Amino acid sequence: MNKNSKAKKYYIKNFYLAISFSRVKKDQGISSLTNSQRTSYHGRSMVTLNPHQQIAVEHVEGPLLVLAGAGSGKTRVVTHRIAHLLELGVLPSDILAVTFTNKAAEEMKSRIRVLKNAQVLACTFHSLGAKILRESIHLLGFKQDFTIYDQEDSEKLLKTCMQQLSLGDDKGTLRTLKGQISATKNDLATDSEAEEKNGSTFSRVFSLYQAKLKECNALDFDDLLYLPVKLLREHESARTLYQNRWTFVLIDEYQDTNAAQYTLARILVEKHQNLFAVGDPDQSIYSWRGAKYQNILNFEKDFSGAKVVALEENYRSTNRILEAANALIAHNTDRYEKKLWSHLGEGAKVGVFMAQSERQEAQFVVDQMLERVAQNHLSLDEIAVFYRTNAQSRIFEDALLAKKISYTIIGGLSFYQRREIKDILAFLKMVVSDTDLISFLRTINLPRRGLGAVSLEKLIEAAGQEPIFSFCEQAASYSDRIALTAKQRGGLENYVRLIRSLRQARPHLKVHELIAKTIEESRYLQYLQEDPETAQDRKENINELVGKAAEWEDEQEHPTLVQFLEELSLRTSAEERSDLPSVKLMTLHNSKGLEFSLVFLVGLEEELLPHANSLGEPTQIEEERRLCYVGMTRAKRFLYLCAASYRYLWGAPRLMRPSRFLKEIPSHYLHNLSQTTIRYQATEENSSDPEGFSLGDTVLHTEFGKGIIRKAYHSSFGLTYDVHFPETATNRTLVAKFAKLQLCD
Repeated sequence: MNKNSKAKKYYIKNFYLAISFSRVKKDQGISSLTNSQRTSYHGRSMVTLNPHQQIAVEHVEGPLLVLAGAGSGKTRVVTHRIAHLLELGVLPSDILAVTFTNKAAEEMKSRIRVLKNAQVLACTFHSLGAKILRESIHLLGFKQDFTIYDQEDSEKLLKTCMQQLSLGDDKGTLRTLKGQISATKNDLATDSEAEEKNGSTFSRVFSLYQAKLKECNALDFDDLLYLPVKLLREHESARTLYQNRWTFVLIDEYQDTNAAQYTLARILVEKHQNLFAVGDPDQSIYSWRGAKYQNILNFEKDFSGAKVVALEENYRSTNRILEAANALIAHNTDRYEKKLWSHLGEGAKVGVFMAQSERQEAQFVVDQMLERVAQNHLSLDEIAVFYRTNAQSRIFEDALLAKKISYTIIGGLSFYQRREIKDILAFLKMVVSDTDLISFLRTINLPRRGLGAVSLEKLIEAAGQEPIFSFCEQAASYSDRIALTAKQRGGLENYVRLIRSLRQARPHLKVHELIAKTIEESRYLQYLQEDPETAQDRKENINELVGKAAEWEDEQEHPTLVQFLEELSLRTSAEERSDLPSVKLMTLHNSKGLEFSLVFLVGLEEELLPHANSLGEPTQIEEERRLCYVGMTRAKRFLYLCAASYRYLWGAPRLMRPSRFLKEIPSHYLHNLSQTTIRYQATEENSSDPEGFSLGDTVLHTEFGKGIIRKAYHSSFGLTYDVHFPETATNRTLVAKFAKLQLCD
């Protein structure tokens, strides 16, 4: 069936459905539709849609922005909209759904299979980029069996570039350059823009780095966005191909798109304009990694005639939690106006606790946790502690360990980042690639083969433009290619035999069988015995990799080694989780997309939340407020906001001031659980607070004159300061409630 026939088929069907639905609206009004009417009309009794969800689901042609508030059922809307398109005759292959995590993509595909028993392409932006490049990267001069480098591999290659340009290999400089390269690609900066921003040295490094990636027929993670945009911009044939392939595009979390993702989406929908974008500017919290929330605010400007539907009914939280969150986010100016509400009842007020110290804050959290578990029969899996910085976790870990409460830190080291896993995957990458220099360097001395840094440098230099493994094959057989000792040549011959053997076995073995063979023939388990203390744990991890491959193969129609390596390259540590019941500890950034019955949001203090780096920058303060809002809206039944007046921060004891965000929430939504009234520090310049001084503050005492706070701590009298008075060269210990100090300029 050609495109015109397909279009005619579902346009006609949609015409009659639209007439039917318009009659319902005319007779009753959309808000008066009963649940049964909305469900039966939609043709599926599995999920009931509210009126605004229904409008979004029934939208077919043209751009639509769905403002999906926290907990408003956006995944339900996206999947039902896809199901609706399929009902109208749209082919599954015409639909593209893009998410930001593999977990979200799998959830979407699973729901669509349940609804319509159909498979559509639902993937992350990076997976989409990999798919486009795997098909069409030859237009950019790469081979289609390219390798995807992870962060460690990319840094090794960048280090090589720095050494070649005589820039040394300082780790700080390397990380700075890596960050600049990533930002340049994600911002789609031109060469001149990148040079103007980062300098001529960066320009030289960037050019050499890109050239070496191409020599290795490899891409870094950012290339999976950068190169597809380059491909579609420069090659009309590719642009036409992909614009015609996907006539309906859906993008989740649109507020989190960076310049490259935004541009890729704009190009793909340029012809048909059928973009269904779902997101919430109030939950945009990733500017530090390039996300531009302005993309969602500019949607109506970017797409002429665009419609906007707001989803405000929340299915997660009680109303007091939502009202407190609404009041907080209303202080932001750059947003779409909306207010979340719920049918789940009023619920408990939001608890607020101002501790004297960080230790008391942690003890309060654990005590409340145990009380709620006992009284409300909560599982540990239903409880989370959110904090602004990773360093804040230690005190809560100590408190939980003391009570023998199991916990998991979300966002820890990924399984796929462990050394032994990366080693085996590097062997597998060599099985599919002749040019992967980084994987070659990782595996050549596993186990040791007598090829040290100097001999490897000579080997790479002698290879020149020739694929590294092809050169090694010749160097192992012909002494005229490079001068090696007998031991080195024997080691190289051993390595070449290993890779050849695995390549010969590859067509005849399943992926998990090939991994097992790689482990055996490389004698990797024997190599692990060099560190007996960790050998058993690492062996168990390797066994888990074999099991993972076998499980993955069962889920694929035509599993290949290249596909397996690609999927693992796209995995992130944030998507891994423990199956054991445990309290979850995580940063606020990692909390996005999750929900818990009981949430503790801790460290609500100036310089922590909002973070010190944001102070004085209105746009950054707004992002910090959005971050707090995201944390609050994760809570389903119980929410506690906690702070401490004294904590160790950045290696020194500090007196902390309650966050301005606490003051922005009306008191009638809150339940103060502190022993004293919470005192808020004014946020304006030159303000003073007799109990809000930090180390280094200059204060005025009526008798002793001007002094400088040297130490702040709690004594038996309460808050106490050690103050140095320069005019008299004296040091005095002063109790805050007696001294009546005033802040000076």
